Amino acid sequence: MITAILYQIVQMLLVLALAPALTGWVRLVKARLLGRRGPSLLQPYRDLLRLLRKEVVLAHNASWLFRATPYAMFTAIWLAAGLVPVFTTQLALAPAADLIALIALLGTARFFLALAGMDIGTGFGGIGSSREMMIAALAEPAMLMMVFSVAVLVHSTSLADIAAFMTSGMVGLRVSLALALIALVMVAIAENARIPIDNPATHLELTMVHEAMVLEYSGRHLALVEAAAMLKLLLYVALIACIFVPWGLATGQGGSLLAGLLSFLAKLAVAGAGLALFETSVAKMRVFRVGEFLGGALLLSLLGAIFLYVSRGV
Repeated sequence: MITAILYQIVQMLLVLALAPALTGWVRLVKARLLGRRGPSLLQPYRDLLRLLRKEVVLAHNASWLFRATPYAMFTAIWLAAGLVPVFTTQLALAPAADLIALIALLGTARFFLALAGMDIGTGFGGIGSSREMMIAALAEPAMLMMVFSVAVLVHSTSLADIAAFMTSGMVGLRVSLALALIALVMVAIAENARIPIDNPATHLELTMVHEAMVLEYSGRHLALVEAAAMLKLLLYVALIACIFVPWGLATGQGGSLLAGLLSFLAKLAVAGAGLALFETSVAKMRVFRVGEFLGGALLLSLLGAIFLYVSRGV
């Protein structure tokens, strides 16, 4: 039990330390692909420290909800990131590392952020919150259908059980899992406000989704919001790696902790480079086409669940 608690503490600190590095890696690779030098890999750390040193400026009509949202959002996403096994499944919170609980934590963070966007009463905050809820209404069903697809195969929604099953050699090549993987990647792009759904680097108010909700934040509040966004990106990469690419992860069946850590770092590097390559290859779509994009993710996850039901004779 003491070892599991120690592993859990290490994981919580590890995801917190690596999240800005992943964001910096994506920005650096994008800049190099565009022929620019790009920022340093450590620039996100400097940005967060700079924001933490700045004074918080609040609107006169800001309520307690606006002040509490950064802390609630950061805590929920940090806890969710700590639930996803990144180097070992022998964690103290492994019994609570359930895909349904993970979706609930992410939904809680989204709920608080959308309310905070509308709290001040600005037009752009309201637009960003309404767009965020529209995306969530389309992304969550696709996410749940992906969970059902994996749960039908593994007979569990526990991430530790899923990782152990995927590394056991009993899976084989399945079209249903490929469809679920594509659906999860599409949902991850939408949930993290990445191109083509949103552009995290833009400051055009009429096209922003995530940034429109946090325009009124400053100082340590903005630092917490930005850190939560970085953690969320790492969370989805870790989730994809845990479910579909769990090789190297130390499970109950054995495995080295060092090998698990090195494999996770390699997966982060590959995922970050892949995301940068994808974002430099496509253009941002119109807001009204987001439904088509996430509708495709829902259809793929639904087809994956149907294929699994048919193949298992359910």
